[in-house]
Amino acid sequence: MPPVAASALMRRPPLKIFFDGGCRPNPGPMEIAVALRGAVHIDRDLGPGTGMDAEWLALIAARRLALAEPGECVLLGDALAVIDQAQRRVPARGRAADHLAAFDALGPGPVRLRHIGRAQNLAGIALARWRR
Repeated sequence: MPPVAASALMRRPPLKIFFDGGCRPNPGPMEIAVALRGAVHIDRDLGPGTGMDAEWLALIAARRLALAEPGECVLLGDALAVIDQAQRRVPARGRAADHLAAFDALGPGPVRLRHIGRAQNLAGIALARWRR
C-alpha cells in the first residue's frame, strides 16, 4: 500500500452552510436564515423585496460566513434559480444581476454551491418554524 500524506489524513469534509430567504406576501418584507454548526442566524429586517431578492440576500450572507471560515465550505440552498445564476448556468437579469455583482464582489474563496430539496434545507426549516 502506498504511503498516505499527512495532509490527506487530516483533510476535513467541507463545512455545510444552509441558506434560505423568503417574504410574505411576495413581494413584501424580506427575511433570511443561514444555518451552520447547529446555529441559525435569522434576519427579518431586510426591507421590502421579492422571494428571489430574499434568496439572493441569504446566499450572500452565507458566502460572507463561509469566507470567514478556515477550509472549504459548501453552500446549500433550495433556490435553484439563484444557484444557477450564481454559477453562471443561466443569465442573471435585472435585480438578480445586481445581487450577482454583490456576491462576486466578496471575492473568491473555497466555496461551492449545491442545490438541495426544501425538506433538507435546515435554514428553510428554521425560518418556517420561526414564522409560526
